[in-house]
Amino acid sequence: MDCLFCKIAQGQIPSNKLFEDDKILAFYDIDPQAPVHFLVIPKQHVDSAAALGEQDGELLAHVFATIARLCKELGCDNGYRVVTNVGEDGGQSVKHLHFHVLAKRSLAWPPG
Repeated sequence: MDCLFCKIAQGQIPSNKLFEDDKILAFYDIDPQAPVHFLVIPKQHVDSAAALGEQDGELLAHVFATIARLCKELGCDNGYRVVTNVGEDGGQSVKHLHFHVLAKRSLAWPPG
């Protein structure tokens, strides 16, 4: 498989890691859109949120608990946004489930 995020998860492509365990990897975005902008990906390939099912509840709970802990550690006291894009019209540029976490600036609503 020629998946950019799979290669990052496997250590074939370097990343600025923020957190890693056996299930997920968090790393800083190479083109940050906020003072804090990192991605969280499952190490196992999943195309997008559209491919998730009930059986993925434990993984998603782990992702969101990790995001909350990392944001607390990074001092994101005024809040943060978690975004996952699905498909071309949704703005998904890498076909591997990933969550953008943005913080430390005011984020407009609705998003672009």
